[in-house]
Amino acid sequence: MKYYLLMIWLITTASFAQKTTLFTIGDSTMANKKDPDKNPEHGWAQVLEPFFTANIVVENKAVNGRSTKSFINEKRWDSIYKKLKKGDYVFIEFGHNDQKIEDSTRYTNPHTRYRYNLIRFVKESREKGAIPVLLTSIARRNFNEKGVLVPTHGEYPLEVRLVAQQYKVPFIDLEYYSELLEESYGPEESKQLHLHFKAGENPYYQKDKADDTHLSLKGATAIAQIVINQIKKMEDSSLGKLKKEIK
Repeated sequence: MKYYLLMIWLITTASFAQKTTLFTIGDSTMANKKDPDKNPEHGWAQVLEPFFTANIVVENKAVNGRSTKSFINEKRWDSIYKKLKKGDYVFIEFGHNDQKIEDSTRYTNPHTRYRYNLIRFVKESREKGAIPVLLTSIARRNFNEKGVLVPTHGEYPLEVRLVAQQYKVPFIDLEYYSELLEESYGPEESKQLHLHFKAGENPYYQKDKADDTHLSLKGATAIAQIVINQIKKMEDSSLGKLKKEIK
């Protein structure tokens, strides 16, 4: 009888054990896409959770078209901040839309507002006992006529690196590792990582599609694998729980 009661207690305790939440905030390169069974486009954070055990829950809060500025102004960060608890993680990857200098609702100067928005995410995450992780933006497939992959993010990745260094934040240089990924495929084969379809080739697209920013399922999975690989290599003790829960 005692053994039976012990087993019931263990099962009940395991069932109600508090799970760790990994929040991901950023733009369309991370975001969940509608109709994932039909839609060729995927954000890399959309496919991240299967890399972890059931003890890690990924809440992908990245949204198409958002910059650090619009994400904050739309109160999206406030809604996450209220939910954060000690031991949670916040993965932060912005930059694509902060560059949109023609759009006052999204553009940020990389050295001022963008920088200070990143610092805000870091400080406020830590206020709640959560662990922030900074990531540079993924590279675009932007090969020139000589087959050289040309960077497109200006000085935004530099500011991510500087904030990570100054505030001792766990950091994944996703721009660098995604550049290596693009180059390993080359100018032509790297189209597989993105959205390249001729009209009628994929039922989701009525017209020709040539998108070198957003990711196919193959590309999203490859980026998610890079993130996992980098977590495994990090020596930062604050990532111990996360590393332990990688399958």
